[in-house]
Amino acid sequence: MKRIGLAWQICIGLVGGIIVGAIFFGNPKVAEFLQPIGDIFIHLIKMIVIPIVVSSLIIGVAGVGDLKKLGKLGGKTLLYFEIITTIAIVVGLLAANIFQPGSGIDMSSLQKTDIGSYVATTEETKSHGFAETFVHIVPTNIFQAMTEGNMLAIIFFSVFFGMGVAAIGEKGKPVLKFFEGTADAMFFVTNQIMKFAPFGVFALIGVTVSKFGVQSLIPLSKLTILVYATMIFFVICILGIIARWAGINIFQFIKLLKDELILAYSTASSETVLPRIMNKMEKLGCPKGIASFVIPTGYSFNLDGSTLYQAIAAIFIAQMYGIDLSIGTQISLVLVLMVTSKGIAGVPGVSFVVLLATLGTVGIPVEGLAFIAGIDRLLDMARTAVNVVGNSLAAVVISKWEGQFNATGRVDRIKTRGEEVS
Repeated sequence: MKRIGLAWQICIGLVGGIIVGAIFFGNPKVAEFLQPIGDIFIHLIKMIVIPIVVSSLIIGVAGVGDLKKLGKLGGKTLLYFEIITTIAIVVGLLAANIFQPGSGIDMSSLQKTDIGSYVATTEETKSHGFAETFVHIVPTNIFQAMTEGNMLAIIFFSVFFGMGVAAIGEKGKPVLKFFEGTADAMFFVTNQIMKFAPFGVFALIGVTVSKFGVQSLIPLSKLTILVYATMIFFVICILGIIARWAGINIFQFIKLLKDELILAYSTASSETVLPRIMNKMEKLGCPKGIASFVIPTGYSFNLDGSTLYQAIAAIFIAQMYGIDLSIGTQISLVLVLMVTSKGIAGVPGVSFVVLLATLGTVGIPVEGLAFIAGIDRLLDMARTAVNVVGNSLAAVVISKWEGQFNATGRVDRIKTRGEEVS
């Protein structure tokens, strides 16, 4: 009997989790039994992300070896991220203005959810200030940054360490060999952890459905449908055009990432697939130095799905309260989102935190977020999947822009390290 692929295993876990959650809706015992399983899976992923990012970045940067080339790469990467996320914001605003998802909503039929934790995170972030956020990219203690999962600080250190390894020539080769061995070992560990993915997905989805139920979607079905439809449009049309420029068919590209997309969607966590997409983009033809730099950096600066959702959610809340936003106000909203979506990236519940930091500046009641918090998990799943596609494609685009993209074979035949080629 042919072995069931990872994508199908995760799908089975996803459907099973929905069924169990629906059957035992409102039963706290479901969370008591299943939450530890989901938490273990997420912890396993977080355990391997930092070693893989650090080792891959050091290997890649040491391979580049030129600070001027690296600066050029960083400049192009950030420029691309800013352009594409701005397009995502504009697409979200246009969709919300055209289809009016918040018009006619009976607020008395909606259930409020506690958003106190997001408010606390937002206040803490505001106290730092935008400039100070960038100051903290430079770590005072790299081990503390690793403990806290501060990805930008980790990337900053790894880039400079990689440059140091390249600069000392022959003396740096043993260090480089160590990190090459570390990367290979961690990719093997990743493939072993993925065997647990269907159980992790089953547990996480089961807990979510048992808490909120399917009926919580009905009052906000128009918002949910619009978010999903707009994200599909963005991926196929906007990212599709960009992929075509890079010489890739967007549908084949999505097929290449199907395992990672199902996993990211099910867990609503980009971290779960970071090691695998770095490896796949490298096998697709992206240089290791570019893939290992662009993809982790994109998780803080290139959240296409998140920024698109934030634009729709902001307009939805304004429409729900009957607030008519002028063109000037919406342009201000675009500008504010362009800044806040970068300045506090990487914190838990980033989309809600960004919205809390943004809505008040354009006169939209922030308490409106409490009405959509109940379905945020379902919307988070969609935006996470779009973030994965956007960051994966970014590695291809920057490689092509640098003239270093070398397609080594058919897109639909690429597999992650440790898997057989189909």
